[in-house]
Amino acid sequence: MKQLIDFIPLVIFFALYKTHDIYMATGALIVATLIQLLVTWIMYKKIEKMQLITACLVISFGGMTLFFQDDNFIKWKVTIVYAIFAIGLMVTHYLGKPLIKGMLGKEISLPDGVWTNINHAWVIFFTLLAGVNIYVAYRMPLDFWVNFKVFGLLTLTLVYTVITGLYIYKYLPKNNDIE
Repeated sequence: MKQLIDFIPLVIFFALYKTHDIYMATGALIVATLIQLLVTWIMYKKIEKMQLITACLVISFGGMTLFFQDDNFIKWKVTIVYAIFAIGLMVTHYLGKPLIKGMLGKEISLPDGVWTNINHAWVIFFTLLAGVNIYVAYRMPLDFWVNFKVFGLLTLTLVYTVITGLYIYKYLPKNNDIE
């Protein structure tokens, strides 16, 4: 259910961009993100740090997009979110508490070296996404960027999640006992 709530602002942004324009879509994204935070708080009595950071970036960069009537700000928000993800993963690794291990370590037992590899791989992935977003945002038409933001980045993330799962699967303990 929570994952569905997380995608609602993106769906609203896309729909209003296609039916109106980037400014209407951005305004709706801001409002939908605030509502999303409220609904998440009501349902779970908790808001995750990255959800809060993302909301702050949506509000600030979306607000600048509306105030200055310049879509460059909303384009940069995506890159900054991915950069923050990459930096956050790297910092937690060097602090000795890799975020990936913290998120999945309660469910999956893996050697520390595997957690390190996964963490570094996601740092590289998010860094690449940040760069690709900038490239697409400034080399392609706005319509292409919106489609890429909504479908391309989501698809790439889902595919990379599956690849990570396959990598993890190799290191899961094998249960040879037949009952």
